[in-house]
Amino acid sequence: MSLLSKIRTARDLLHFMGPRWALYRTGYALRLRSGQLQRQLPASNWSARPLGEFLKDADLARPDGYLRYRRSEGPAFFFQPDALDRYRPLLSTWQSEPGSARYLATELSQGRWQVFAHEFVTLGFPPDWHANALTGERAPRKQHWSTIPDFGYGDIKGIWELSRFSFTYALVRAYWLTGDEQYARLFWLLFEDWYANNPPQQGPNWKCGQELSFRLMAWCFGLYGFLETRETSPDRVAALAQAIAVSAERIAANLDYALNQQNNHGISEATGLWTVGLLFPEFRSANHWQALGQQALEAQARSLIGADGSFSQHSMNYHRVMLHDYLWSCRLGALHGRLLAEDVRKRLQLANAFLYRFQDENTGRLPNYGQNDGALVLPLNSCDYQDYRPVIQAFHFLNTGSRCYPAGPWDEDLLWLFGPQALDEPYPDAPHSDAPHSDAPHQPLQRSQGHNEGSSYQILRTEKGFAFTRCGAYHHRPGQADMLHVDIWWRGVNVVQDAGSYSYNAPAPWNNALAQTAFHNTVTVDHLDQMNQVGKFLWLPWVQGKVCCYGQSADGQLAYWEGQHNGYERLASPVSYRRGLLRLGEEHWFVIDFLNSARPHDYRLHWLCADGSHDWHEAERELILQTTSGPYWVQMGADAQPATASLVRADSLSPRGWHSTYYYHRDPAISIDCTVTASQALFWTHLGPAVAHVSRVGDLWHVETGSGKAELKWDYGKAEGKPILQGVKLVGLSVTELEVSKCICC
Repeated sequence: MSLLSKIRTARDLLHFMGPRWALYRTGYALRLRSGQLQRQLPASNWSARPLGEFLKDADLARPDGYLRYRRSEGPAFFFQPDALDRYRPLLSTWQSEPGSARYLATELSQGRWQVFAHEFVTLGFPPDWHANALTGERAPRKQHWSTIPDFGYGDIKGIWELSRFSFTYALVRAYWLTGDEQYARLFWLLFEDWYANNPPQQGPNWKCGQELSFRLMAWCFGLYGFLETRETSPDRVAALAQAIAVSAERIAANLDYALNQQNNHGISEATGLWTVGLLFPEFRSANHWQALGQQALEAQARSLIGADGSFSQHSMNYHRVMLHDYLWSCRLGALHGRLLAEDVRKRLQLANAFLYRFQDENTGRLPNYGQNDGALVLPLNSCDYQDYRPVIQAFHFLNTGSRCYPAGPWDEDLLWLFGPQALDEPYPDAPHSDAPHSDAPHQPLQRSQGHNEGSSYQILRTEKGFAFTRCGAYHHRPGQADMLHVDIWWRGVNVVQDAGSYSYNAPAPWNNALAQTAFHNTVTVDHLDQMNQVGKFLWLPWVQGKVCCYGQSADGQLAYWEGQHNGYERLASPVSYRRGLLRLGEEHWFVIDFLNSARPHDYRLHWLCADGSHDWHEAERELILQTTSGPYWVQMGADAQPATASLVRADSLSPRGWHSTYYYHRDPAISIDCTVTASQALFWTHLGPAVAHVSRVGDLWHVETGSGKAELKWDYGKAEGKPILQGVKLVGLSVTELEVSKCICC
């Protein structure tokens, strides 16, 4: 990087991240290099940090006395350890192979571990806690965590994954279903082995406070879930409490670093401190940790959750991580009479409604938008990782005491977090029902049908599907260069999709490449990203989008949305870019992309489509997909010539033609593109369940689809600041018109 580029990067960092962020990061780097963090949190061993050091009452330091205390006076948790018999018949409702808790537990006992809520990897029992489950690389065990590099041993998430102890939830669920103490034995054997091989502040598993928080949450679930078993001995419980105390101390000491990141790390670490403060009042620092956790939880919600319910990380999965943290924290606080502030709870309701707004009703899935690292904080059910109904249902129940979905496997979360009464006891004014597990009132949330005013996230929805896009200003650092990316969902099929993430630190070409603009459903200019990638997770300057207009016809048969972004206005010969989404009837979409510059550029329109049997007509730039819901057409065109097109599926040398729904797992997809070289270009794309016949006469375009014959009048940017589409007339069973100039302009 040249000196001038470094100066520009420093300028952009100060402008977009702020001087406070920059000063803190500079100071933190000095703390690392000077060894201050090692002195603050010195490497130690368990015998040097006995449980008694953390307790208010020295009499509890004896393991047998401590276990008696936990069994007789332990604070309230989501479920009572002696309620197993009431849970068992309810749990049997949702146990189906191969995603059941018993299946996961059996695989684990044989050394086959599920990682990132999907893949199974043979790692032995117990595993090597310092080996990368993805690559086999091994990080040092006897080295202070602050000196271990983030990217020195492959994707470090492959090391952290097993140490999250997420398997604990499956073991508890299996035990409460069967009463078989082998599941308790497995938990305690794994905890003891981890304890023996991860002394305090040594090795990679002490490196990230968020990882410690997820681990201690799982440990708490295991402590309460197995508390009454014969396998739960005094020594084991005392060691677990000691590990939780040391973990909380480590989190509290470095919490400011997590908060400075302005993402889910701060929220997760606050959740960890809040949890220990509430569940372990016998600890000397319990009140301090509880107060610190509450303060951070409330401040982070106010700062990172937008007025539209969106979250700072611009990612559907990280949004779920945030909601899982708050779901745990809010429910635990309610059990102890400690509610978060009312304005925070209202903001969290908006955050839950946000996910519901963009959900596919048929599958429970959402667009695979933004970074997706496979995190699933609360795996309390047998639903697929892509199904968001469990968290939305549970959070809705937390807020309203009612369900937003009919009864289903996603209700298992309600059982664990709220008890059997959440399933079989009617609430006030709710109609009584004799149907099993369905008495709680079913109160649907409302999904918006059109433009979301004041939001960067837009959706145009019909009964047959929806189009999703992102267009707005960034207020927190972006994770991917994907402004104006479009997803299309049709009858439960994500026909035009986001590629996902795959890995943050895999060998080239898979080192977070899917974050680039070229792999999203939008237009790239001169093969450049919308922003410059100046770090693995840092893009500068932040691209800014703006919604231009939205409107729909009186009968709802036509809808039009238009937005723009300035990502390519930074070029020596700036390029303006606008995108319009036009819905024709219930199932047909017409997407227009208009780019304009004083000099010629290479413009490339890209679409990533669902994999499957297909026909490709390159000359006509027409793809016919054979989906589970029927055939689906994707047709492209451009007014600039010559226009070249290509199709790639599962390229062996690049990430093109791949789709990653689960972390470190990829599946083939169908990538098509259309490229022109011109100063001004207009691309059009038709997407729908029947072929479209498109023709042009001057500024009038004629589009004939299964919804009827449409006449489109374009402006081509001749009138600055006005929509590129002037009006639409659709002739079907009736005549429908939409005058775009009278639409809502933003």
